[in-house]
Amino acid sequence: MHSFVRVCSGPVMDLIWLFCDGNPQLFYQFVNMPFAFLFYCLARQGHLSVINRYVYLTLGGFIFAIVTMGPYSLLLFFSAVLLLLLIYCLHPTRIHQWTMGLQMCWQTFWHLYIQYQLYWLQETPDSRLLLAISALMLMTQRVSSLSLDLQEGTVTSPFQNSSQDLSVLIPFLSYSLNFPALLGGPLCSFNTFVWSVRQMSVTPPLGSYLRRLTSKILQVLVLVWIKYPLKELLKSFTFRVNSPCVCQNKIWIWILSLLLKMNYYAHWKVSECVNNAAGIGFHGFSHSGKKSWDGLSDGSPWVTEALSRPSAFARQWNRTTAVWLRRMVFKRSNRSPLFMTFLFSAWWHGLHPGQILGFIIWAVTVQGDYKIHHFLHPMLTSKWRKWLYVCLNWAFTQLTISCVVVCVELQSLESVKLLWSSYIAVLPLLSVLIIIIL
Repeated sequence: MHSFVRVCSGPVMDLIWLFCDGNPQLFYQFVNMPFAFLFYCLARQGHLSVINRYVYLTLGGFIFAIVTMGPYSLLLFFSAVLLLLLIYCLHPTRIHQWTMGLQMCWQTFWHLYIQYQLYWLQETPDSRLLLAISALMLMTQRVSSLSLDLQEGTVTSPFQNSSQDLSVLIPFLSYSLNFPALLGGPLCSFNTFVWSVRQMSVTPPLGSYLRRLTSKILQVLVLVWIKYPLKELLKSFTFRVNSPCVCQNKIWIWILSLLLKMNYYAHWKVSECVNNAAGIGFHGFSHSGKKSWDGLSDGSPWVTEALSRPSAFARQWNRTTAVWLRRMVFKRSNRSPLFMTFLFSAWWHGLHPGQILGFIIWAVTVQGDYKIHHFLHPMLTSKWRKWLYVCLNWAFTQLTISCVVVCVELQSLESVKLLWSSYIAVLPLLSVLIIIIL
């Protein structure tokens, strides 16, 4: 058990750790929630001024990073200080290139160090370092999003009017280190973050806030519970290399990918809960007059899993990250924007061999989906043809995404052997043929 869990040991903590299935990020986000709720209550009742709210969020992130990551929290503090220096020294029109370049170099250095430990030294990296690098990846999203906002003029530079008051940098520091977003998304823009912090005293009644928060926590509990029957189902199937029963191995890979995806869904949903508990994510009122707390979300797992096209799945999966990739790479690439976006995603994730292969498979699958949909759509003239197309495409989407998830999660090229021995690797090759033929 992690050192932090041992320090905070007790019946409640042990129960939460057991429920989180030993997942430290999920555990820390559950522990984070009471502090986020306390922050919202204090801000709502007027006990915290706007500047004190920023200080609370920043100080909370500072303490949370040190407690969970130890000395490796310096990775995040370096990035936060670097951002402030660049904002202070550079003109807004030049800040994005420098911020993105330096931040990705800093992140890549630590990713390559992890690979050096894994593949060269054959050592298991420190769990605190892995946690810090995961947080550093999220930091990259925030600082690059902010730097592009500054360059495009949607965020005003704090020194635009020749002001030398360094206190104007506090919201920027708070945005980069705020504790609700430290270990999980969803990615929130700087303007949304500032608006949320300033408007906490005029957000909806506490009753609607608590009902919505309770509903999302229950969704997290369901997602974590689903993992247990999936594990038992996985144990009931035996994976046999070069087995004549092709379907059994494919089902085993599919169940494994579902189990891995549930980890993601649970983490994204609990991170959404932490942000909502801190009062971040209120989206105003819908047309029917209902309060909406879905302004900050990585999407619904139920909607994502029901999608019948790989391209739609790619847009819905980890939605705020998909929007970030589209903004950072896809819209700014002149050649092959689709493949450049997926290759950049592999770079951002760590450049492990399995990750590179997984994102190449995903790019090929999405490109093939565009081709085949454009070719078959005019032929879907009857209802039964449309239903048949949707069902077959859903199965194809599930199996190809299974290839991607297994490759990305296993990271090494051992995942290739696993996929090839189950014959499920034929499906990405089918996408390659579709691109060539059509």
